[in-house]
Amino acid sequence: MTAVRSEGKFITLEGGEGAGKSTSREFIVELLTAHEIPFIQTREPGGTPLSESLRSLLLTKDGTAPSVEAELLMVFAARAQHLHEVIEPALSKGQWVLCDRFTDATYAYQGYGRGFDLGAIGLLERMVQKDRHPDLTLLFDLDPKIGIQRAQKRAELDRFELEEFAFFERVRKGYLERANRHDRFVVIDAAKAIPAVQASIREHLESFIEGVIGA
Repeated sequence: MTAVRSEGKFITLEGGEGAGKSTSREFIVELLTAHEIPFIQTREPGGTPLSESLRSLLLTKDGTAPSVEAELLMVFAARAQHLHEVIEPALSKGQWVLCDRFTDATYAYQGYGRGFDLGAIGLLERMVQKDRHPDLTLLFDLDPKIGIQRAQKRAELDRFELEEFAFFERVRKGYLERANRHDRFVVIDAAKAIPAVQASIREHLESFIEGVIGA
């Protein structure tokens, strides 16, 4: 296939615990590679040394948990550095960026999950991101009961994964409300078997790629 020669595109993967984003990301990497699209992989919180340090502080179960305000500011501090050091430079060079979580996760977890004011999150979003938003967001939707069961089998749970069940229900509601408001979202049923999930990813991602090539 012919490599895509266009401005960089920003693709984000979202979803609650145990939704299979890591497995799906590997499949997406294969698709982008097959289309000879230049891309980088990254994640949030994280993506730079400073942002990864903040990620460790956010996820650790040791010590006193940060307040909701401190947690939110740490998330956006990590994002500001991530955008400055990784995301914007890659996009400006024509590379695509595949990012595991972005600001939709902040609305879902800190906004809906923690109950923080959505307007305040919006102010931070505009300050840190300016006009930068994902071009495509794949939301892997899953019943939190199933997701937490999967997460428990995967590895030791981090501070977020130890939240009460009602927290994850609110997070899922937040994600789905975001998806209803923004056309860039594609909601994928993560409860289906992997081949069905991958078929859905292929359909939507290849349609997106064709739209870019034809633009």
